[in-house]
Amino acid sequence: MKESFFLGFLAGITHYLTLVYWLIHTMRTYGHLPWVLSVVILILLSTYLALYFAVFSAAVSRFFSKPSVLFIIIPAFWVGLEYIRSFFLSGFPWELIGYSQFNLLQILQISDIFGVYGVSFLVVLSNATIFTLFLSLSGQKWQGITITKIHALVAASVFVFIFLIAWSYGTLRIKSIDRLAVKSPKKRVSVVQGNIKQSEKWDKAFQHATIKKYIDLSHQTKGEWADLIVWPETSAPFYFLKEKQLSRILINGISDIPSDFIIGSPCYERRNNKIEYYNSAYLIGSAGNVYGRYDKAHLVPFGEYIPLKRWLPFLGKIVEHVGDFKPGKKGNTLQWNNHQLGFLICYEIIFPDLSRAMVKNQAALLVNITNDAWYGRTSAPYQHFSKAVFRAVENP
Repeated sequence: MKESFFLGFLAGITHYLTLVYWLIHTMRTYGHLPWVLSVVILILLSTYLALYFAVFSAAVSRFFSKPSVLFIIIPAFWVGLEYIRSFFLSGFPWELIGYSQFNLLQILQISDIFGVYGVSFLVVLSNATIFTLFLSLSGQKWQGITITKIHALVAASVFVFIFLIAWSYGTLRIKSIDRLAVKSPKKRVSVVQGNIKQSEKWDKAFQHATIKKYIDLSHQTKGEWADLIVWPETSAPFYFLKEKQLSRILINGISDIPSDFIIGSPCYERRNNKIEYYNSAYLIGSAGNVYGRYDKAHLVPFGEYIPLKRWLPFLGKIVEHVGDFKPGKKGNTLQWNNHQLGFLICYEIIFPDLSRAMVKNQAALLVNITNDAWYGRTSAPYQHFSKAVFRAVENP
């Protein structure tokens, strides 16, 4: 069991060190954390996440010895650990194994019933089935027990049966959604991306140029005016509505566009003689009328707040450039044209419960705005995108 735990841990830490390697770049370049501290945080996070691999490996080798149920219990236990990881210590469900199927549309449709965990179950079930077949064909024993051809045949049959059900459901579901889309009310949405360098974004010398770029991009929709134009997270690199001059430049620039806008911007409020900062999204009209504001509810640790700051005050001095944002209210929606809009800002897209809470609050459209420039030229934006695909399928 100790050997299994160690091997599982070794596999886990190797996996996560190579999966979220980009954290070092982000923490050093934009969080201004020391190089050594950035590496330490990556190692600590990877060590924590690797424990799930270790527990899985140890439990499988110690308790799951019956070949008749081996291939079913293994994926069920894996999914249970993924679920715990999604919520424990604020949760970090980054790249659960089900997300690997984000571009296999027929299979991922089952996530509207089971979430990404259902797809994870199917992926691990396929691996457990292959493992069972390997043991049977090679003649190797599992925990001293011979895996017979009957065991292998049953495992393969069950997997094929479940896979065909999932595929058939996905095929029918896609056709159903296509039919529904034909007769559903239509709204035209434009998305603009300024591709502003993160090193320039918060430099006051580039503020006017940044605003102008987004205004110009929005005007390019002329002739096919959208009902809604979406700008990215913190696309307005100032305190919108608080900084009057810059706000006026932005509003005047879009005043001739007959569309509503979602604009990402930081925000602050004075409460009880304290200033509280938020990462926000504004829903506004082209005349500058504000329909509402959404404040990000699930913040990024060591990016937007410092965990355990009350108990570990020395962290504040070590990571003094890290944001100190306050979380908004989970599930908040804003009304727009007789519909409710749900907002997910950046990191929030990885948490299925946030989008589900908005849909329960009658959100008819979910909008995810993000600023993935934080990650540079790494795999992080692509990893991030796979989560958005699942949130769309889970909330049709």
